[in-house]
Amino acid sequence: MGGERFFNIKCRSSGLVPDVVVIVATVRALKLHGGGPDVTPGVSLPDVYLQEDTELLRKGCANLAKHIENAKSYGLPVVVAINKFVSDTDAEHAVIREEAIKAGAEDAIVSNHWAEGGSGAVKLAEGVIKASQSSRDFKLLYSAEDNSVEDKLNIIARQMYGAEKIELSELAKSKVETYTRQGFGNLPICVAKTQYSLSHDPALKGRPSGFTVPIRDVRASVGAGYLYALAAEIMTIPGLPTHSGFMDVEVNEDGEIDGLF
Repeated sequence: MGGERFFNIKCRSSGLVPDVVVIVATVRALKLHGGGPDVTPGVSLPDVYLQEDTELLRKGCANLAKHIENAKSYGLPVVVAINKFVSDTDAEHAVIREEAIKAGAEDAIVSNHWAEGGSGAVKLAEGVIKASQSSRDFKLLYSAEDNSVEDKLNIIARQMYGAEKIELSELAKSKVETYTRQGFGNLPICVAKTQYSLSHDPALKGRPSGFTVPIRDVRASVGAGYLYALAAEIMTIPGLPTHSGFMDVEVNEDGEIDGLF
């Protein structure tokens, strides 16, 4: 989803054309999308995430396949970086690679930089370089000028998330009408939503389809040149206070960090 915003807003305004898309995947996350039990912060992981289960993993790869499909819709080559955990098995990595290539990725490469530092990511780097030399035909998802705000939201929801449609609240409808009247309806738009699902609902795992995305608000960042919609109960990140915490962090004469706590 972050890539969608980067392509349709950043690349549109800057003229940047990416060479390759790298999608990071983990065995554990894909097992969760395959129907694995919920993960609770502060609670030990269920055994299924620590033991080999290629069947559950393969089911979860439907989520990865959709992300690959989304990235390729922009005309770019895709490499999957398999972020290795100590509990992973070679068989599980092989499943991810098989499913990723089947979905259209150039390759899926295990990266073990957590344990091995830079040397653990050399093969990934080489794979990214190779993919970046592939042919590409970069294109944006929609025309900002030729589609209404609601049309652009529907295009994103249907093509990127797999939804049937979006549904604007009365507040969102009112603000869309205002922005359009003010001449901002031709700006690109992005959606603030949960990162735990392709949909707006963190409980919808895997590759959901046919759902309706509720848009409760639409806001304008006119200076930055885009609109953004708020889906369901998502909260936006608050701005920094007048006196930010980092201002109190220093390194003392003994080389110790002060001010973190």
